[in-house]
Formats: sequence, structure tokens, C-alpha cells
Amino acid sequence: MTNVGNDYGLWGMVLVNSVVFVGFAYSFFKPTNLRDWRSFGAYSAFVVALFAEMYGFPLTIYLLSGWLGTKFPGVNIYGHDAGHLWWVLTGRQVDPHFGVLHILSFVFLFAGFTLLSNAWHVLYHAQRRHQLAKAGPYRRVRHPQYIGFVAIMFGFLLQWPTLLTLAMFPVLVVMYVRLAIAEERDSEMAFGQAWRDYASQTPRFIPKLSGWNTDRPVNSH
Repeated sequence: MTNVGNDYGLWGMVLVNSVVFVGFAYSFFKPTNLRDWRSFGAYSAFVVALFAEMYGFPLTIYLLSGWLGTKFPGVNIYGHDAGHLWWVLTGRQVDPHFGVLHILSFVFLFAGFTLLSNAWHVLYHAQRRHQLAKAGPYRRVRHPQYIGFVAIMFGFLLQWPTLLTLAMFPVLVVMYVRLAIAEERDSEMAFGQAWRDYASQTPRFIPKLSGWNTDRPVNSH
């Protein structure tokens, strides 16, 4: 078995990519309170853990090296391509960067960042007016920003799964659900019946496929 080659140990790449993706999300999310910082910090930890293995040290590959070396003897498991574990496990038919899962990962990443951006725009203006955020993506779901974070993390998992990020993902999803429920309690205290009316018509996370009330009044943004 060979040692970790030149495809790893690129800690400058770890730093640059972490700063880019964390900073990009920060520009959309703009955390303002402790709850916001908790949700943003969890996402940031996920991103740093991901890029630390993608470019720094391939801990997952190292831990699975015995099994991978036996199962796929013709694969350089310490090469960058092998880090795309779904590509390795599904037969390595094409370049991993052009595989279906890799392309699908970009769809989730784009959708997640777009949702974060649109949701923050609506939420910012609603908070300035001390109103409920009900425009844009908030017409479909009550917590689009958390959905955006989950979509981004899921996109990364499709592209480059690691043992650590696979373990973190369900924990972070549960954390976001709990944060959403806590936010709803605060919103009900702040807005009363207006919040209850909104919550009765708008799903928490999964949008309705039909029956949306498009005539419902919404906040202007």
C-alpha cells in the first residue's frame, strides 16, 4: 500500500475552499443572534471537515484502505479520484467529475445557495418592518434557510462522502429541526394569531405539491 501522495497535504486548498464556501454562505445568511450562529457554525464545521479530507488528509480513505485495496486492487486509493467514493463503489464508468452524482451535487449546491440568498432577502426586510416573513420562499415553507443548509451539505455528500461528514449530517439535520421548532415558539410569542394563521397554511419543511393559496397576502420585498 502506498503512502498518501501529492493529491493530499494541500492545506492551503483546505483554507481557501473553506473560506470561500463559509464566506459565501455568510454573505447570504448574515447570523445576528446566538441561534443563527449555532446553525451557521454547524454548517461551517461540516464544510471544514469536508475540505480537510478532500485536500488535507484523507482520513476516510486511510481507515478504509485495507478493504478498498482488497475490493478494488486496480485503483490508486490515495489518488484524488478515489476520494469520490461513490464513483469507486459504483464501478468507475466515467471521469468522477462528469458522473451523474457529481453533476447532481452541483444542482443541490446551487439550489441551496439560491434558497439561502432569497430567504435572507425576504427575512431581512421583514425583520426591519417587525413583520412575519411570508414572501418568496417563505410562502412555501416556514424555514427555507435551514432547508438551504441541508441541501448544500447533501450536495457535498453526493460529491465527496467521508465518514465524519456522513456521521455529522443526520446530527445537523436534527439540530436544524430543533432550532426551527424553537424559532417557531418565539415567533408565536411575538406575533400571536398572525403566526398561527401562517403556520396553519405553510408547511415547516416540505412544501405542498398542490393546493397552495396563491391569493394569500404576503409581505412586500
